[in-house]
Amino acid sequence: VSSTIFRGDDNKYYEKVDEDSVLIDEEIPFIIPDTWHWVRLGQIGSWGSGSTPSKGNLEFYQNGSIPWLTTGELNNGYVYDTQTKITEKALRQCSLRLCKPGDVLIAMYGATIGKVAIAGCELTTNQACCACSLFYDFNKYLFWFLQANRQAFIEKSEGGAQPNISKEKIIKTLIPLPPLEEQQRIVIQIETILSKIGS
Repeated sequence: VSSTIFRGDDNKYYEKVDEDSVLIDEEIPFIIPDTWHWVRLGQIGSWGSGSTPSKGNLEFYQNGSIPWLTTGELNNGYVYDTQTKITEKALRQCSLRLCKPGDVLIAMYGATIGKVAIAGCELTTNQACCACSLFYDFNKYLFWFLQANRQAFIEKSEGGAQPNISKEKIIKTLIPLPPLEEQQRIVIQIETILSKIGS
């Protein structure tokens, strides 16, 4: 569902979905510059989770070469390899999403909720991981936004022993989106500061 978020003549925020406009002022956490836009995460990329091929079927794993990632392998950085590999047959038959290098990954279940990574190679994931293929080339702003909002995702999670956030909750999350050049400047600032802290 496409949506457009805008400020009305009354200076309040509205969201237009199809032909209907709904007041969402209470959802807007802070004021952003005029050149920025509030959008839902679902508007900036294609999101989807993976699955787990049957462990009892050796044809899905034996001599497999396609990386298959579990959320424990999300490292808040780039992922270039995984412990488990699957076969082309598993990819074809098991509702798996083939993530492209640069896709942003986020954990949806359990203790790892909100952990993120960027795919450094083509890979697949289990159902506890949601991947975003962005509609434009710059992925680091989304990557840092998700990291900064990990606690908010944890607070949105539901369930007892295995709390989880759904893909629906993720794609409905609001993100303040600056122009591309400003996104790049923000990321450079973040990474410069973090490199100084780490050194």
